[in-house]
Amino acid sequence: MSLRGPPTERSVGDLLSFGVVNLDKPPGPSSHQVAAWVRDMADEALSASDEDRRVDRVAHGGTLDPKVTGCLPMLLGDAARAAQVFDDAEKEYVTILELHDRAPPDFDAVAAEFEGRVYQTPPRKSAVVRERRVREIQELAVLERSDRRALLRIGCESGTYVRKLCHHLGLALGTGAHMGELRRTATGRFDDRSLVTLYDLVDAIAFWRADGDETAIRDLVQPAEVAFAHLPKVVVAPSAAREVAEGAPVYAPGVIRVTPGETVERDRATDAEPRATIDVGSLVVVQTPDDAAVALGHYQGGEDGETGTVVTLERVLV
Repeated sequence: MSLRGPPTERSVGDLLSFGVVNLDKPPGPSSHQVAAWVRDMADEALSASDEDRRVDRVAHGGTLDPKVTGCLPMLLGDAARAAQVFDDAEKEYVTILELHDRAPPDFDAVAAEFEGRVYQTPPRKSAVVRERRVREIQELAVLERSDRRALLRIGCESGTYVRKLCHHLGLALGTGAHMGELRRTATGRFDDRSLVTLYDLVDAIAFWRADGDETAIRDLVQPAEVAFAHLPKVVVAPSAAREVAEGAPVYAPGVIRVTPGETVERDRATDAEPRATIDVGSLVVVQTPDDAAVALGHYQGGEDGETGTVVTLERVLV
C-alpha cells in the first residue's frame, strides 16, 4: 500500500480524492443532497482524467436543515473516513430572532444570561433520542435590533439547537419569539472567510478539465490534513507508517515525535497557543514526517519507551 506524499506537492487528482472543501451550502437542498452533488462532480472530473481513481464518497461536517445556509465542510474521497473530526467541532451561527411583541428594555441583559450551560430537549423530528441534555453557549452577541427583530451571533457547542434557543430566549423576554433566517458562519477551524459556492467548484473543475488550468481548483480544494490541524499529531517513521496503513497499531519504536494540535480561539486568532499536554484517549492523527495523514487513532502515551502501543487505530486513511 503506497503512502501519500507531502500535502503541498499533491496533484489535483490527489486533492479531489483526499481533500476538503469549505462549502457554502445554499438554501433548499439537504446537506446529504449537496454532498452527493459534490461527490458526483469530483468523481466525474477524475474519471474523465487520465487518473485511475474514483470519488465514491463525500462526508459533510455537521448537518444543516434544508433552509439553512453557510459553512458545511466537505471531506472528499478517502478523507470521508475521517468525518468524526467534526463531531465535537464548535459552531458559530448568525440568526434573526423574531419577537412576538415589542422588545423589553432589558433585552441585552436577558440575552447575556443565556451564555454558559443551557438545557435543551431535541425536537420531535430530530434523529437523536429526545432526552434533555446540556449544551454550552460560548457567546450570544446582539449585533443589531430593529422593532421586533434582533440579529444574533451565537457561538456554541456541537449539537446545539438554535431554534430551541430562540424559543427559550423569547420565553425569558416575556414576548415569545421564534427563529427566522439562520446561517452557519463557522464549523471548528472553517469559517465564512474562505467559503466556496457550488458554482465556484463547478467552474474550477471545468477550467481544469477544459484547459488544464489548476489555479482555481487549488484555491478551493485543500489537502484533507487541513481538517485535522486541530488534532494532536503522532509522527511516525515511513516504515512504521506503512505498517499502520495495513492496520497495525502505532508502537513506540516507530514514533518520531508527538505534538499538540492547533487550537481555535473564539476570536478566530491565528496564533493561538497549543495545549501543553495530550490526554490519554484523545483522538490523534498519525502522520509521516512530510505531514501526510495515515490514520486517526486514540493516544495511549508511552512514546518515549522502547515497547508498547502509543496509538490504537480508529480509521486508516490510505
